[in-house]
Amino acid sequence: MSTLYRKYRPQNFNEIVGQNHIKIILQHEIESGQPAHAYLFCGPRAVGKTTLARVLAKSVNCAKRAGGKHEPCDKCANCEAITMGKSLDVMEIDAASHTGVDNVRENIIASARVAPVKLKYKIFIIDEVHMLSVPAFNALLKIIEEPPKYVIFILCTTEIHKVPSTIISRCQRFDFKRIGLNDIVKKLNYIVSKEDIEVEKEILEAIARQAEGHMRDAESLLGQIINIGGKKISREEADLVIPRTDLSEAISLIDMLAKKDSASGIRLINKLMDEGVDLKVFNEDLVEILRKMMIQKISPGLTEKIGRELGETLELKLAGVSSAMGLEQIIAALEEFVRVGNEIKNAYIVQMPFEIAIVRLCSPQSAGQAPHVAGQVPQNGGRMPTSRPPVAGPIRVNGEKKEGLRTDMPKTDVNINFENVLEKWHELLVRIKKYNHSLSFILRVCQPRNLRGDRLCLAFKYKFHRDRVNDPTIKGLVEKALKEVYELPLTVEAIIDENLEIAEQEPSQAGNGAVASEPNPEIVIEEVNEKPAEGGNPMIDRLLKTFGGKIV
Repeated sequence: MSTLYRKYRPQNFNEIVGQNHIKIILQHEIESGQPAHAYLFCGPRAVGKTTLARVLAKSVNCAKRAGGKHEPCDKCANCEAITMGKSLDVMEIDAASHTGVDNVRENIIASARVAPVKLKYKIFIIDEVHMLSVPAFNALLKIIEEPPKYVIFILCTTEIHKVPSTIISRCQRFDFKRIGLNDIVKKLNYIVSKEDIEVEKEILEAIARQAEGHMRDAESLLGQIINIGGKKISREEADLVIPRTDLSEAISLIDMLAKKDSASGIRLINKLMDEGVDLKVFNEDLVEILRKMMIQKISPGLTEKIGRELGETLELKLAGVSSAMGLEQIIAALEEFVRVGNEIKNAYIVQMPFEIAIVRLCSPQSAGQAPHVAGQVPQNGGRMPTSRPPVAGPIRVNGEKKEGLRTDMPKTDVNINFENVLEKWHELLVRIKKYNHSLSFILRVCQPRNLRGDRLCLAFKYKFHRDRVNDPTIKGLVEKALKEVYELPLTVEAIIDENLEIAEQEPSQAGNGAVASEPNPEIVIEEVNEKPAEGGNPMIDRLLKTFGGKIV
């Protein structure tokens, strides 16, 4: 069987995973018939630089590509020749083995002066271009700056700092990013479905975590597991290839701490010890998850940038655990297990620092918790109180800040109050991702205002966000997710507050949850005009309406 990363290498823009910020620009250039003369693709390994270069070469040379389109047909003679690597007009050069100036003169400069044999453009794809010598770069300068009209250069590198600034300034530079965990899982799921292989989603997520954003690594790991397991892959077979991770057990331990169940926590640590788990590595995973929980409490939007991706299965499990813990309790646990990490290396009994930490965190006085009396029944049926005492400080009235008292939240007729909504707000954001990924970003920059009866009021600063949520289809998804999280049929009312100061918004202290404290820069840029500019490109207008922003 051929290697999976070669068998399933993307052949068009639609199949390329991630890198949308690059694909959109290249597609527009192809549609307009005005590709640049030189491109510089830089970024980590195994994220699609060379693959995108080949797709670009096919698109600009496709004989059957209709005007105003960007995808290659993959059926004409030009596309087939490029796909099989037989085209004389598309030259892939490995700079690592052609570092000298003589190679550049003979293989690139001399060839660039000859018109294409069959294609419209002669393409030079120079991989690992940073490996060229200084004289070789100097020889390239003039031909890259003013190449013949039929020549396109595509330079690829993993070490952009080694490329001379004189070369960079002559190219359109595109910075590739590591591929997100969910995107990798989708690609792996597509592969196993094509190969007719049965595998659990948790295994695919474990492969994606191990790959750390590198698609080729993920596909190689999957290929190794398939060779061992055949048509049905078990967890045991996957563990032979993927180093064991105990993230699920770490989340289970945090859940036990939230429930003050010290006995189960100690039992879990000793079980891991008996199974040969490296408790030092386990503690590192535990600290990283607690850090993610802390960041989510402060500002859920930050976790998209600096938090570790766990995959949908573990994210949902973590959201349920996080909703049961307050910020002070999470910080106390984080400090305790950081101390465990320092003590475990010299411990006489390896698991004892863990056991002491668990007992401390589960004691009634830990993290400011009141002692629990056996048989005592919490007031209000175990639910959070429906009101809060007045708190001195600034309040907002009709969009204006005024000094005064923040009074009780309005009570509702349903068996839920506004504090309960805030408590599980992050769980709602995680849940709604499986229905519409971009919708979760929009909800991160809204502000839940109040809950009156079964109607939840959400405030947005921008009209296009309000209109997006008011769309019947999108509104149905939001209300469906609300029912799943809060187990009650809630309706949504979206309003505009132009004075909404999202960036300064503090996390809610009413419950254990937190509301997004800053807008996602990829979604909120600047409100755009509803009417497209006269003579503007329809595709750009649709993008601006969807994501916001303006053309500068």
